[in-house]
Amino acid sequence: MQSIRLEVSNKVCKHLMWFLSRFSEKEIRVIKEDTSFLSVQEYMQNELLSVNEGTAEYIEIDQLEDDLEKTIRKHEA
Repeated sequence: MQSIRLEVSNKVCKHLMWFLSRFSEKEIRVIKEDTSFLSVQEYMQNELLSVNEGTAEYIEIDQLEDDLEKTIRKHEA
């Protein structure tokens, strides 16, 4: 799939959303750029930048597995 970012007026947005709703979710998925989306996007861009600059910190697979187990246990309770 491809992503397209548009800035439209409120009047046009209502009509555009009506038009887009005619397609299935397999054809078009509307991604709302709320504050949560934008903060995750910024975080991921910073992470990619650190990888490209060679300043990223990596962990061993065992540490990753331990961290994942802790996270799973935390959310199971």
